[in-house]
Amino acid sequence: MGKSLKIVADEAIPFLDGVFDPWADTIRRPGREIGPRDVDGADALIVRTRTRCGEELLRDSSVRLIATATIGFDHIDLAYCRRRGIRVATAAGCNARGVLQWVAGVLAHLARRQDWRPEERTLGIVGVGHVGALVKRYAESWGFRVLCCDPPREERERLGFLPLDEVARRSDLITFHTPLDDSTRHLCDERLLGLLPPGATVINSARGEVVSGEALLRSGHPYALDVWEHEPRLDAELLAGAEVATTHIAGYSLQGKATASALSVQAVAECFSLPLSGWYPAAAPPSRPREIGWEELCRTIDTAFDCRRETERLKRSPEAFERIRDNYAYREEYF
Repeated sequence: MGKSLKIVADEAIPFLDGVFDPWADTIRRPGREIGPRDVDGADALIVRTRTRCGEELLRDSSVRLIATATIGFDHIDLAYCRRRGIRVATAAGCNARGVLQWVAGVLAHLARRQDWRPEERTLGIVGVGHVGALVKRYAESWGFRVLCCDPPREERERLGFLPLDEVARRSDLITFHTPLDDSTRHLCDERLLGLLPPGATVINSARGEVVSGEALLRSGHPYALDVWEHEPRLDAELLAGAEVATTHIAGYSLQGKATASALSVQAVAECFSLPLSGWYPAAAPPSRPREIGWEELCRTIDTAFDCRRETERLKRSPEAFERIRDNYAYREEYF
C-alpha cells in the first residue's frame, strides 16, 4: 500500500531518518536547494533558516505545514502562509541552553583577553525571551550587573526592564537575543553604538541583520559574532576584526538539535494525526541543567566550546562557512 504523505526535509536536520517511514515518503535535500519541484505534491516541509519559504517556493504546492527546526522564522513569509492556510510551527526555546553555553564561552574568553572579573562589568541583554532570560539568570549568578531591555515584555509584564538607549549607555558588554523583524533590523546601528561607553563589547548571536556590520566596523568597539549580514558571504574586514567569530552555531548543542527535531516531528504528528506523541531521538541524552560557578565555567568551558579555536578556523577559511557549519560537532550541554 502506498504511503499517504510526502515530507520534504532539510538533510542537515538530524535524527529524522526513518521516523516517518510508516506513513510518509521523506525527501531529504540541502536546505538551500529546496525548490518548487521538490515541494510539488508535498504535504509538509521541515526546514532551517537556509530555505526561504514564500510565494516563489510555495505558489503551486499543496503544502499544509512548515515546521522549522529553528527558533527564528524570518525565513518564512508568514503573511503569505496565512493567506494560503499553511500552518507554521517553530522550535521556540529549543537551543536556549546551547546559546547560553556560547555566550558563556565568549564571556570567559573576553574576561581572559581583557583582564576583568564579572563583578567589574555591566552586561546589557537586549531581548529577554527563552535565551535572554537564561543568560540573565546565569550572568547574575556569576556576579555581573545585568541590565535588560525587552519592550514587548515590559509592556505586557512591567518587569522593570530599561529602554534600549539607557542599557547601551551603561553597559560594558551588550548581547543581542532578539528575533529579526522590521523593528530589530539594524537595531544596533551607528546611533546606538555611539551611546556605548568606550571599549564596550558587542555580542550578537541573534540574527546577523540585527547589527549593522558597517557601523560596527566604523565604531571601533570590540565585537563577538556568531551571525553575520549576508552570511555565508562574510565581510572580510569585519571577520578579521572580530574577537570571536563563529559560523551561526551558537545554538548547536546535541540536546538543542534533538529538541528541535522532536518539536518538528510533534508538529507533523499533530497536523496529520500520526501516532508520534512524545517522540524524542534515542541517540540524544536529555539536557541536565544545573548551576555552574564562574571559576568552574572558566576551567571547563573550552572543553565544550573553544571559541578561540573556532575563531581561528573560520578566519583561516571563510569560504568554508557553510561546510564548517554543516559539519559542526554538536556540543553537549553540561549546565
